[in-house]
Amino acid sequence: MNILKLLDKLSDDKFFTREASRLETLTSISAFGKKAAVAAVPLGLGAMMTTSVKATTPTGNTYKNTLTDALQLALVLEYLENEYYAIGLSTAGLIPNVDRTVFMQIAKHESAHVTFLKNTLTSLGVTPGAKPTFDFTAGGSFTPFTDYNQFLVLAQAFEDTGVRAYKGQAGNVMSNKTVLQAALQIHSVEARHASQVRRMRANKGWIELADGGNMPAATNPVYAGEQNTTQAGYNTATAFGAAAGSAAYDEILTGSDAQTIASLFIV
Repeated sequence: MNILKLLDKLSDDKFFTREASRLETLTSISAFGKKAAVAAVPLGLGAMMTTSVKATTPTGNTYKNTLTDALQLALVLEYLENEYYAIGLSTAGLIPNVDRTVFMQIAKHESAHVTFLKNTLTSLGVTPGAKPTFDFTAGGSFTPFTDYNQFLVLAQAFEDTGVRAYKGQAGNVMSNKTVLQAALQIHSVEARHASQVRRMRANKGWIELADGGNMPAATNPVYAGEQNTTQAGYNTATAFGAAAGSAAYDEILTGSDAQTIASLFIV
């Protein structure tokens, strides 16, 4: 099975929105050459993983720059987003009807990402990390499930974090071309989420300097470093100005920085 085609299938709006039985779902996937269960059954990635990797996992709070550690970090971020949208959608009266379709689709994408990352780790001989217990109030700093504006604020912060974090881990997944390509596919979808949510808050679809756009100070770590205008030794601000120069290039988040941000919402 071509996992890239499968991931495309899982990200296809029609795949999730059309009514279909489980048998029809399996039949649809089998058109790519092999049957696979959508959520519960392993995707059988083992035969595709041609690059040898060291099957290690993070120890305590120590972040290691390995392929599997990068996948474990991505899984935590996807767990966080997936549960956040699930709670938001199940909270009566929180999300206006005009916006529900957007978040229903984003939630389906995040669920597909979780499934992909768990099965990829399993195929590499590594046990996927368990879903943490999340506190989306961050110890009482936010009330996202009673205030829709705050729900949007955290949705933007989570999506912007995910986009930067995936870029930051690109070098750590280069040892496996299949994983790298799939990670890049997920990254571009996360970027679309981020842009969509930013526009729902009447912000620009991109980040200028380190300004997240009407964001509380608690989210500053999400945008730290975005003011950089020097790329490969060239100061982009010289030709375009600082705001445009910074906006033309998104900055990465290191694994440690991404973990620090996520930990604010983990019990």
